[in-house]
Amino acid sequence: MISSVKQKRPMKKKAIKKPQSYDYTVLFVVITLVFFGIIMIFSSSYYYTLTSSKFNNDMYYFLKKQIQWVILGTIAMIITMRIPLVVYKRFSFIAYAFSNICLILLPFIGIEANGQKRWLGLTPTLGFQPSEVAKISVILFMAFYISSHKNCLKDIKGFIKCGIFLAIPVVLIAVSNLSTAIVVAGIGTAILFVASPKIWYFVVMGAVAGLGGVVAVTLPQFAYRFSRIRVWLDPFSDPLDKGFQIIQGLYAVASGGLFGLGIGQSRQKTFIPEAYNDIIFAIICEELGMVGAFVIIVLFAVFVWRGIKIAINSPDMFNCLTAVGITTMIGFQAVINIAVVTNTIPNTGQPLPFISYGGTSLLFTMASIGILLNISKYCKKDD
Repeated sequence: MISSVKQKRPMKKKAIKKPQSYDYTVLFVVITLVFFGIIMIFSSSYYYTLTSSKFNNDMYYFLKKQIQWVILGTIAMIITMRIPLVVYKRFSFIAYAFSNICLILLPFIGIEANGQKRWLGLTPTLGFQPSEVAKISVILFMAFYISSHKNCLKDIKGFIKCGIFLAIPVVLIAVSNLSTAIVVAGIGTAILFVASPKIWYFVVMGAVAGLGGVVAVTLPQFAYRFSRIRVWLDPFSDPLDKGFQIIQGLYAVASGGLFGLGIGQSRQKTFIPEAYNDIIFAIICEELGMVGAFVIIVLFAVFVWRGIKIAINSPDMFNCLTAVGITTMIGFQAVINIAVVTNTIPNTGQPLPFISYGGTSLLFTMASIGILLNISKYCKKDD
């Protein structure tokens, strides 16, 4: 007789959160803005390149360049979408240190373009802007540090320490690019604001930042920045020089009316210097009118909304703060660019994300979008 033997039940394995689908709303918005940017770069640059021997009278010059960068940016996005999130934690300090070292070297071995040293490499086309690397590295490092030291922001010493981590790249960038320094400061402030339980710390931080801004504007070597404020208040005080771009941009915005003049029909692109670059929103207003401009603003608003949703539903603090930083970076740059074109704030050299011409900016922006999409894959789905 065979005795019955109680067999042990197999133990249930601990459930591991499996990756889900990406946030396709973010992906759709980014793809839409990128392809729209390709169209607008061609529309705003073909006359300039067609009539210039500098570009071999090639009307497709900037179109071909931008398509190349879109391909590289898409590859970068796909790669960063698939890298395990833990890798970003492990290499965040290395990225932060590397970007700061590059920023320190910039005044000594940087490539000068338009009167400023903002590039490292052989030429601007064969190099990169360390400030673009700094944007992502600051996001990853601050998110890593705060998530690893959960109580660091509960006292003023820890807050000051985090503030110093942010201030180092901000000051280094401000030497040659104040507008990008403001963006990086805004990114870090957003991360700290989300993570910190002490609101009054930001009053002190704002006072220090305001004092630093005054110094940056009033120092003799930075007198040109103060002149920008004077021109902003009255562009017609210098209509043929510093106020020229502002005035021509406002003419473009005004002449577009409600529905615009049509794609390729802009008249102001023949007057505005580098209309395909930072001032491209003015050409959008002229060719597509207020309706087209509104659609672009809505797309950026949708991106920010989805970015906030990703941050809220992130699996841990590191991913939450990283999502906050990336969302702030894109949204803040868009706000600054549109505000400059409409003369709401003084003129700065900040591109419109995904739309303005620029290789390094597009490449690193697309890479950061890959990280955001990577995080969205592990979010709690509540809708």
